[in-house]
Amino acid sequence: MASLYLSNLTLSHFRSHKRAVLEMDPRPVAIHGDNGAGKTNILEAISLLSPGRGLRRSSAEDMTRRPEALGWKITALLHGPLGVSEVEVVSEKGSARQVRIDSKPAPQTALGRIARVLWLIPSMDRLWIEGAEGRRRFLDRMTLSFLPDHAEISLAYEKAMRERNRLLKDMVREPSWYAALEARMAETGVAIHHNRQYALSALAAAQDAAETTFPTASLTLECDMPDDVEAMRAALSDNRMRDLSAGRTLIGPHRADLIGTFAAKGIAARDCSTGEQKALLVSLILANARALAADFGAPPLLLLDEVAAHLDAGRRAALYDEIVALGAQAWMTGTDDGLFDAIGDRAQKLLVSETDGISNVTVQA
Repeated sequence: MASLYLSNLTLSHFRSHKRAVLEMDPRPVAIHGDNGAGKTNILEAISLLSPGRGLRRSSAEDMTRRPEALGWKITALLHGPLGVSEVEVVSEKGSARQVRIDSKPAPQTALGRIARVLWLIPSMDRLWIEGAEGRRRFLDRMTLSFLPDHAEISLAYEKAMRERNRLLKDMVREPSWYAALEARMAETGVAIHHNRQYALSALAAAQDAAETTFPTASLTLECDMPDDVEAMRAALSDNRMRDLSAGRTLIGPHRADLIGTFAAKGIAARDCSTGEQKALLVSLILANARALAADFGAPPLLLLDEVAAHLDAGRRAALYDEIVALGAQAWMTGTDDGLFDAIGDRAQKLLVSETDGISNVTVQA
């Protein structure tokens, strides 16, 4: 199986990093340093090598280094199944970011064809106990990892829905104003639903086939909508009066929820302990990575921010073993170098420190 890894990552005026140049090999990367030193900023930069808004969902302007506000640039040398690609992601003075692959302008979706990136960050620890929107976003990130075109389909659906919602809020009743929008929403909405189901099937198969220390999470997609385009179009039309009263669209994939269950115990994920919820998330990320390794031809880049939080020493060691066995270049952060003792020299280590508001990166091994 091919490898997917970064051999070079250069950050210029990105967040706390005025300039950082990292030369890496295919092994996992353990990043340690004090809170606020700039560890997560490195992971965020790597997340921008995939379609979407990155792991913090920040605007391009928010990612520029202050006080200079000159804009920022990320350059990466990416090795993958399709060969070696030089990727540049640039924002000039807060403008929307631009992508270049091998010096040629490219859409964000092109990133999904040369690389796959997954991440697990501390804010996701509350996934099972907060609102459905976060779970939909989590599911769509997993779906996007398998199907890069999922992003464009989702944007088309959201655009049509916004226009329909505007008509609803304005109490427009003329059917002809809705027909084209509802046809577009039906086509893209059903595609979103089918894409999500495909991703869940791939995850389930990857979990069933794996021997892992981490608990299996059974996932169910709750979505009250037809899975046929014509039936969905008719449902939107029939629901129009109810939607007029609400001022928004009440059926569709934007109303879906992802329900997780600790399979071995039959307990809803939302009712599990904090440690169990973290272990279920790790299990899903690993299953996603295993499924992608088979689907894409190489394991994805893994971004695991403060991954040791809520994991005991045994599960940390098991996680490192699975990452190494998978062959993934996992970028992991932690405040203490000792959190990575169990991975030993199977990983390369970076120390991130801060001096006068500037992050400094030292390669240790």
